Amino acid sequence: MKPGAPEISILLPAYQAEATLDGCLRSVARQSEPRWECIVVDDGSTDGTRAVAERFAARDGRFRVVAAPHRGLVAALNSGLERCRGRVVARMDADDVMHRERLAAQLRALDAAPGLAAVGCHVRLFPRARLTDGLRAYERWLDGIDSPRRVRAEAFVECPVAHPTLMARTEVLRRAGYRDAGWPEDYDLVLRLLGQGHEIGVVPRRLLAWRDGPRRLWRAGGAYRLERFTACKAAFLAAHFLAEADRYVLWGYGPTGRGLRRALLAHGKRPSHVVEVHAGRAQDPGHALCARSARDARLRLRSVAATHVRRRGAAPARPSRAPRAPSGGGADGRRRPSGSAGAAPRRRDPYATARRDSRSACMPRKSAVTSMGAS
Repeated sequence: MKPGAPEISILLPAYQAEATLDGCLRSVARQSEPRWECIVVDDGSTDGTRAVAERFAARDGRFRVVAAPHRGLVAALNSGLERCRGRVVARMDADDVMHRERLAAQLRALDAAPGLAAVGCHVRLFPRARLTDGLRAYERWLDGIDSPRRVRAEAFVECPVAHPTLMARTEVLRRAGYRDAGWPEDYDLVLRLLGQGHEIGVVPRRLLAWRDGPRRLWRAGGAYRLERFTACKAAFLAAHFLAEADRYVLWGYGPTGRGLRRALLAHGKRPSHVVEVHAGRAQDPGHALCARSARDARLRLRSVAATHVRRRGAAPARPSRAPRAPSGGGADGRRRPSGSAGAAPRRRDPYATARRDSRSACMPRKSAVTSMGAS
C-alpha cells in the first residue's frame, strides 16, 4: 500500500439515487474507523445523484466522485474498483445505511484471520412495515450464517453473503473482478471465490441496514429473476461439484427441483434418481444443498435437521426417545429390531433407493423425506 493511502476503499456505485444517497453517505462519514476513502461511481444518473456526492466530496476529501456514462452495475463496479487504493475494499449500495462500527469490525476480522479473502456481516432489512414473510425468513437465514464453514455449506442455497456487506482484500477482488454472466454479479463473485479455494467469513453482527423497495435489483433486474439464480447454481455445480460426474441424485422435485434439473441438463448432467420431499414438512422447500454420495446425503440431512432444532431454541431429541420418521423406522431412518420396546411398524427404508451408487445429491434444506422414486 502506498504511503498515505487509506486502509479501506468503499466501493459505492450509484444510479438515480438522489433520494437515498445522502443518508448512505452520512453513515459512511460517521464511521468509527477513519482510515477510509469512498469511491462514488455515478453511473450516468439524470437526477441529483452526482450533486449529492459532490457536496460530500467538497466537505470531506475522503469522498471521491467518478462520473461515468450509464453502462450498468457491473461496469460501474469495475470502474470504481480500478480506482480503489486501500488494502481492502468494502462494498456499499447507495440506498443502504452502515452501522458506525461496520468498517472497524470487519477490518479487525480480516486482520485477525489472514486466511480469509473476505468477510460479510449480518443485516437488518428495512422498512420493516412492508417486509413480506418470505423476506423476513430470508433475513433470518442470512443472519444464521456465522462462519466460513457455514458460508461454504450454504453457498448453493442462496448467496450466503449480502453483497453490500462484503469487505474483501483488494488483490483478491481485483483478480476476480466483476463480470456480467447473465445472472446476479454478487452471487457469481462469491461462487467464483469459493470455487478458487478462498474462504469467506462473517462478522456475526447486524452492521448494515439493507433497504427493500420496488427499485431493488432483485425486484427489477432481469438478471435477478429466480431462473437466473438457478442457472448460476447449475453452472457452478456442473463446473466444480459435478465436474467428474454426469449423474446425481436430486432431492426434492417441486418447482425449485424441477428448475435445477432443467438447468443442469443444459450442462449434460442428469439425475439418476429423484427423492420426493413432503411439502408439508419442508421448512424451506426452495433451498438446496449437495452431497457427494448417498451416505453423505443422509448424514447431511440429519445434520441439517439437528441444526434447525437448535435454531428454534430446543435441544435435539435423544436418539432413544426420538419420534418416528414419516416413512422409516426411527428419526434416523433406521429400522428398530422387531420385538423391541417401542418398535415402529416395519416400513420401507426411506433411504433404500438413495443407497444405489451416485456421485452427488442435491437436497432441499430442512425437510423430511417421505418417498423416493427413480427418474
